[in-house]
Amino acid sequence: MTTLWDTTGSEVVKALSAERRAAGALAFGLALTLVAVVDEKHVSEAEGAATLAASAHPCRLLIVVRRQIESPHPRLDAEVSIGGRLGPGEAVVMRMSGRLALHAESVVLPLLAPDAPVVTWWHDEPPTRIAYDPLGVFADRRVTDVTAATEPLSALFQRAADFAPGDTDLSWTRLTPWRTLLAAAFDTVTDTPDSAVITSGRANPSAQLFAGWLKNKLGIPVTVEEVGTRPDVTKVTVSFGESELAIARTDSRTATISRSGYPDRVLPLPGRGVGELLAEELRRLDDDEVFGEALGTWSGLQNLGTRSPHREHIWRDPMDKSGTVTSTAPSSDEAKAAQAEATQTEAAKAEPPQAGATKAGATKAGATKAGATQGGATSSVGGTPTVGRSGSTARPERPKAGGA
Repeated sequence: MTTLWDTTGSEVVKALSAERRAAGALAFGLALTLVAVVDEKHVSEAEGAATLAASAHPCRLLIVVRRQIESPHPRLDAEVSIGGRLGPGEAVVMRMSGRLALHAESVVLPLLAPDAPVVTWWHDEPPTRIAYDPLGVFADRRVTDVTAATEPLSALFQRAADFAPGDTDLSWTRLTPWRTLLAAAFDTVTDTPDSAVITSGRANPSAQLFAGWLKNKLGIPVTVEEVGTRPDVTKVTVSFGESELAIARTDSRTATISRSGYPDRVLPLPGRGVGELLAEELRRLDDDEVFGEALGTWSGLQNLGTRSPHREHIWRDPMDKSGTVTSTAPSSDEAKAAQAEATQTEAAKAEPPQAGATKAGATKAGATKAGATQGGATSSVGGTPTVGRSGSTARPERPKAGGA
């Protein structure tokens, strides 16, 4: 391991090359570059989660710690290692102070693994707009977690407003076991569902995305009931007229599946940490179309998947208070009202689905993630700050007729 104090980006590149030679890793296979953005308070948590994810996917791990942005003296401290405490791969931890923290891409870009996809993950509250952060602009996939925000539902709505193909959120990843169990249960169902109820704690973004997914795939009204003190999803019930299918969490590791006329079954439903969630997102590096559909259905913002996947960096100086740019996201109550209005609109339009189509739609949606979406137009959110081209991104393409 090499530790560099008050150094430069070029010295970090040299130190990484020296570590590779010393470890005999000149031909080290890298599947991707994982850029983790975190503040000083949560470095330990982010390192643990990123190390777990990196152990499952050979990658170059770049941890960017932004601290003391208001400091008048820019400074870079770095730790470079291969096969050290951050896993078997290559890892660089960079602590940036002062104005350098606002230009982290100047240090990160030369460290990206050549010819490999880039995934940027924000461990803390995600940016209001990803285009404000160049670390997100040059990434192929962008992973956020709205549960770290003060108002998770407001932040989730903002993710919909700012969505571009390649975005995803860990509140959606937490639903994978639930969607898998429910889709598998539909393999033996021939009846047509007419409604569904999801039970969870208050202001749970995963429950809202679960509702959006079910509405999108089954075309039925879905209600989210907020009860109890547990923050996660605890139960989902699908009604079929005189019968119903329910999946209820019994503890942190199992769930019970109940169906009218059949005995109950206990199946595994383990809780997962952030590292396991991040590792799941690194398994596929194409766009998550199913997430975009669920997010669009919940938020009422349609055709999210037809937007352009290309972003242009929008320079916004957080130290400049003269032109403050506010978020376009509503409050939690407003987000709920918008979602309820979208639910009523869809319920009025929806026709009862055929049994065969319903079964196929739910099974297909289960835990799969679709391929990349092309074309489309970018959305415009917020004010009109100065826009500058990022050297690592392309200008958005002209929208294609009909979208993707």
